[in-house]
Amino acid sequence: MTTLRGKALIFLLLVCALSAYSQERGSISGKITSTEDEIIDFASVYFKRTTYGTSTDANGQYTLEAPAGEYTLVVSTIGYETFEKKIKLITGKNQHHDIVIASKEEQLEEVVVISNGLSRLKRSAFNVVAIDAKSLQNSTQSLSEALAQAPGMKLRESGGVGSDMQLMMDGFSGKHIKIFIDGVPQEGVGSSFGLNNIPINYAERIEVYKGVVPVGFGTDAIGGVINIITKKNQNKWFLDASYSYGSFNTHKSYVNFGQTFKSGLTYEVNAFQNYSDNDYYVNTSVKDFETGAINKKKIERVKRFHDNYHNEAVSGKIGIVDKVWADRLLFGFTYSRMYKEIQTGVRQEVVFGGKFREGYSVMPSVEYRKRDLIIKGLDVVLTANYNDNITHNVDTSSYEYNWYGEKRLMNSPGEQSNQHTRSDNENWNGTFTVNYRLSKAHVFTFNHVLNNFERSNKSVLNKNSGSDAIPKETRKNISGLSYRLMPSEHWTASVFGKYYDQYVAGPIATSSAQDDYVRTTNTINAMGYGAAGSFFIIKSLQTKLSYEKAYRLPTNDEMFGDEDLETGDLSIKPENSDNLNFNISYNELFGKHFIYVEGGLVYRNAKDYIQRKITSLSGGKYGAAYSNHGRVETKGFNLSVRYGFAKWVSVGGNYTEMNVRDNVKTVNGTNQASLTYGARMPNMPYRFSNSDVTFYWHNLGMTGNILTVSYDNLYMHRFPLYSEAVGSETEFIVPTQFSHNLMLSYSIKNGRYNLSFECRNFTNEKLYDNFSLQKAGRAFYGKVRVYLGS
Repeated sequence: MTTLRGKALIFLLLVCALSAYSQERGSISGKITSTEDEIIDFASVYFKRTTYGTSTDANGQYTLEAPAGEYTLVVSTIGYETFEKKIKLITGKNQHHDIVIASKEEQLEEVVVISNGLSRLKRSAFNVVAIDAKSLQNSTQSLSEALAQAPGMKLRESGGVGSDMQLMMDGFSGKHIKIFIDGVPQEGVGSSFGLNNIPINYAERIEVYKGVVPVGFGTDAIGGVINIITKKNQNKWFLDASYSYGSFNTHKSYVNFGQTFKSGLTYEVNAFQNYSDNDYYVNTSVKDFETGAINKKKIERVKRFHDNYHNEAVSGKIGIVDKVWADRLLFGFTYSRMYKEIQTGVRQEVVFGGKFREGYSVMPSVEYRKRDLIIKGLDVVLTANYNDNITHNVDTSSYEYNWYGEKRLMNSPGEQSNQHTRSDNENWNGTFTVNYRLSKAHVFTFNHVLNNFERSNKSVLNKNSGSDAIPKETRKNISGLSYRLMPSEHWTASVFGKYYDQYVAGPIATSSAQDDYVRTTNTINAMGYGAAGSFFIIKSLQTKLSYEKAYRLPTNDEMFGDEDLETGDLSIKPENSDNLNFNISYNELFGKHFIYVEGGLVYRNAKDYIQRKITSLSGGKYGAAYSNHGRVETKGFNLSVRYGFAKWVSVGGNYTEMNVRDNVKTVNGTNQASLTYGARMPNMPYRFSNSDVTFYWHNLGMTGNILTVSYDNLYMHRFPLYSEAVGSETEFIVPTQFSHNLMLSYSIKNGRYNLSFECRNFTNEKLYDNFSLQKAGRAFYGKVRVYLGS
């Protein structure tokens, strides 16, 4: 009896507690649709600056419950304007609010499938995913590190903070992939404003277009496009500030504040800095100054001693929004600078102790956007910017260094080549985009991009240098026209054409001694075309197919070099490629369970492939040069799986395999069979994967607090440094690598105060990337972030 009374008492207490709990809470529910009366499924619905949120179901319905009180209800989904409304939850009552949201001009009528930080543009016929940057803002990641989450993406770095960085996407890397910020091309912005130096807090989301690219970007990318979407439309004053400190004396800080007034006046300021000594240990052979030899069989653990890097940047915008004559008219200004000590050349065995590079960049800009200009359905976007980037490459040391930090006097100055060169780089960019929606089913898009570049060099050491007297110039125009048909919710199709034109001028040597130069010019033009389509087999199962005859025009560095370790070639040809992509994806919400599965097939047949090669120089030194490689064929696939349970756990992973092969059968101009035909293209990872799991503990300590624990890893299979057909199997293989990271984050008062701790590469794996240059081992970082405002 006593036991029964005890159980009854406990049951009564639980009923009372639950009753009190329900009486102190209120709820809101409704349906989300678009202005075109389309259901908006899987949109994020949440109370601003709280941990209370949900997603709409397949019918656009939502229900959200929280303690009684006043909140700002937010509806957010990529491709649509963010909706905000003040509401008041009443104890024990449910309120019904149906909400209509409008399409954004840059992504008309596209809906997003949200999958725990990864999203897919559902209505788009193009293969595109998006990364939600908001979920990563308590980490110390840069934009480039966050991109590694996307299927088929691989980040390649040559060292620590501020090192050279390339992104690899479905077998293409570096200059095959173009970078945009809010749809504006980032050509010529300088390394201090590169993706590996911009903190994740700068972005709201990152869009990744793989392979075939919409005409609206007006670009000559073959590999794909990365579009950084920044935060917009903050109605009240806000401040987002953070500081982190970690291994190798690494300091990173970020400040973002701004406001939009009722009058339509808006302003925003972003500022960030990075600093690191990058003094981590590497395993390498060391030059013996007594014998002058490098024993490559003897590997020693030594510390980097000349790799300090720091950069600072500030970007501001001011203008008018939500006017009859302009949705957005913004004027911007960006200033950035950097200082980088150069520890190694393109091979780790060559070490420097005095070389460095420094520079700064200023960039004014203007942006104009208007939806339904003059007539309904006519949308116009106009952007322009001017970038003046000045870089100094300094190599005047009279000493030679080895990895012990020892130095000895040389016969002449210059560790690589005696120089102090100032390069003045001027870049003009302009974009003009017109969308015309003839009806819900028909959309026409025209885009034109103009880019003008000029570089002039001045040798501080040799003012009479002949090549410096002739400027290096390019002028690029790309025009595109597309038509999109979307007659129903079940399928959509797009066809497009692009015209490419490039004018190039610069110095070319008239003698083998390269002591005399003349100005030469070259003009390149080509036509590209393509089509893309999407079809829903059932509501949760979608297929996408796209094809493009694409061209990539040579970049400034490929034609002119970097005035230091890389040399260019004015006669280099544009790449052209037949790109074919097939994708199938399935997503479903089962109550609190979410599952997402995606698979993609990739085929590329590239001609005049532009390849970066290591070149041997005198004195045992190395450089890099660019050249066309006849044909390269890519066949590959990637898989992505993700599962989520409510707001408590998220787990998933990606697997990519890209078979990139030399497709040149004979040596140029002869019938002789090529030794490298069918071999893998060198220095290119072809099999890699990543996975992650994240746990969330809501209301830990007090209501509104959340503890987040994340684990992620990256696997990369070994790959050949040089062609498989040449050299030793062991000496020229970059080894298999498997690295692991941990992060612990605690948010207080609905994200107002945030503390995080990270351990990267906690197993201290030896990590290599570009030309076997070693990256950092185990590292620890801590971060403090404060968010004030609405």
